[in-house]
Amino acid sequence: MNNSRFDLGLALLSKIDGEAGHNVIDSLQDICPDLARFTIEYPFGDIYSRPGLDLKSREIATVAALTALGNCRPQLKVHLNAALNVGCSEDEIKEVLLQMSVYAGFPSALNGMFAFKEVLQERETE
Repeated sequence: MNNSRFDLGLALLSKIDGEAGHNVIDSLQDICPDLARFTIEYPFGDIYSRPGLDLKSREIATVAALTALGNCRPQLKVHLNAALNVGCSEDEIKEVLLQMSVYAGFPSALNGMFAFKEVLQERETE
């Protein structure tokens, strides 16, 4: 294991996803700690750390992709929070979700918008 990849990935996970990201990692420890490590090293240590896009752009792309997939509600909620954490406004996220109605269909856009509504309500109570 290359510790610099892991350390960089863990730092970015903390910055982007905060507690929600750590909860995902922690929930994997008893069933597959390797998947937890891979999740830190590859997406965060290798991809999110690249200079080609800023974190806001990366989260917009991630929210769009997870919305389009339509079967990733827990991950979508983590990344909706992440998008807010890295500077996306509520209106920008709503526009991304609306855009998905064109390319992923209304059911996916509706599911994404309802997940976003939950995220906003959860953040309000924190």
